[in-house]
Amino acid sequence: MSTRSIIIIAFKEFDNLGVGYLASVLSSEGYNPRIIDIRDGKKEILNEINKTKPFIVGFSVIFQYYINDFKELVDYLRNSGVSSHFSAGGQYASMRYYELFNLIPSLDSIIRFEGEYSFLDLVNSIYSGTGWKNIKGLVFKENGKIISNPIRQPEMDLDKFPIPIRSQPEEYVLGKRFATIIAGRGCVNNCSFCNNTEYLKQASFPIKRLRKPEKVVEELEFLYKNKHCSVFLFEDDDFPVKNITGSDWIERFCNELENRNLVGKIVWKINCRPDEIEFDRFSLMKKHGLFLAFLGIDDGTDDGLTSLNKHMTVEESLRGINILKKLKIGFDYGFMLFQPSSTFGSINKNMDFLRQICGDGTTPVTFLKLSPFFDTRVEKELTKAGRLKGNPGFYDYDFLNPSLDLYFNFIQDSFMEWNNDEEGLVNIEKWARNYFLVFSHFFDSNSEVEALWLKTNKYIAESNFYILDRMQELSAIFEKGGLNNGNFENLTKYKINIKEKHDHYKEQVGNSVQRLSRIAEYQRLRHSFPGLLR
Repeated sequence: MSTRSIIIIAFKEFDNLGVGYLASVLSSEGYNPRIIDIRDGKKEILNEINKTKPFIVGFSVIFQYYINDFKELVDYLRNSGVSSHFSAGGQYASMRYYELFNLIPSLDSIIRFEGEYSFLDLVNSIYSGTGWKNIKGLVFKENGKIISNPIRQPEMDLDKFPIPIRSQPEEYVLGKRFATIIAGRGCVNNCSFCNNTEYLKQASFPIKRLRKPEKVVEELEFLYKNKHCSVFLFEDDDFPVKNITGSDWIERFCNELENRNLVGKIVWKINCRPDEIEFDRFSLMKKHGLFLAFLGIDDGTDDGLTSLNKHMTVEESLRGINILKKLKIGFDYGFMLFQPSSTFGSINKNMDFLRQICGDGTTPVTFLKLSPFFDTRVEKELTKAGRLKGNPGFYDYDFLNPSLDLYFNFIQDSFMEWNNDEEGLVNIEKWARNYFLVFSHFFDSNSEVEALWLKTNKYIAESNFYILDRMQELSAIFEKGGLNNGNFENLTKYKINIKEKHDHYKEQVGNSVQRLSRIAEYQRLRHSFPGLLR
């Protein structure tokens, strides 16, 4: 076989470290992998395949909501004459391989769980023309039956993998480039809405594997010096703030940042739980570059947290959030305002909680409907109750109170741009906060900048109170009933006002970002050309 080209098709938002590691292992063995974003479109992907003529095409099916996109793409490629070996991998492919084979029968194989070594074995076998059906972790069809081979044992030393292949780093904010990175794999928690625990159970993997903190910092240094990255986003679901082994991972990580003279030159963001936040440890992390944390808050009531199997309390959440505010570390959060067991009462209690944490404007109000992801406890409970509806990959449910469905649909529609649009207010406010956080680490603050942040903070707080006030007003209207005919004409004034307020706050916050960007650019020019600007 003359070509050593391999195509991997994946969802590439902020890079995809899973396929990045896969590609780096292949590259280290002399192959030429190319990662393509599935959102590039069928024609462009076909053109790339026709140009490079790969002998194998991989499909990273991580998210269940992209199943139809992958099915359409595979069918299109086959109908266009592509005869390469098609292999799928990823979390959905690993756990629902039988379902995926039924949905996409043109697949030749599926790699279950970690694919670095299993996919390499498959690539070697296809390239050399030898048998491939005995590879560990592989699933294939034979005589109409689906055959699943024994699972491959996990690689316990994650630092044996070469640095993942990444796209060219892009700007985060204020001229600073960013990269994604991981400290480890796995998660010690067992939330009812997450399938990570089931994934680890099926794979017989340990619940948590950590990289050596020194190796993580080595990778940061490489990306800083060679790719000019100074903002790093850790993608771990469960960053090792606290470790079940009781190790000093964070202390070693911060010490290594000092040893490699990276303190003050880079900033980083993590994902963690609010009950893991301790003042001394996060103070240390802040001094070494922590600027933002994504928190798995998820619910603002103790009953709700118990239902979600969070093993924490509202008091612990508030304590952790207040520590971040005191240290001036920014935070985003996950919050599932709408859940299978939600009532108007529970929703209003949760909105009161959001007032507590967002009323000062440090972060925008945001919320979701809990999705019944595959192989989660939530999905199984809904199935048992006969409430799960929809098709594979797109399952949903109705609330127990029909008026709550009407309320959710109206809120979703009315605040769609506000909450979900890339150019919507919530996203604009998050980025405004990020601009100010990054500015505080890399640029010189002054009274003008401080006044600008206070003004921006005021707009975010006002918009937070506005959305919660309107949602609680609407909650009272829908709870009374009388709207079950779907006639919402009397509520048109709400939609008009919501749109007006959205555009008003978006303009004000956007103006602040533009002003801050000009200040940062002026400081860059003054630093680069000290004699030019006085």
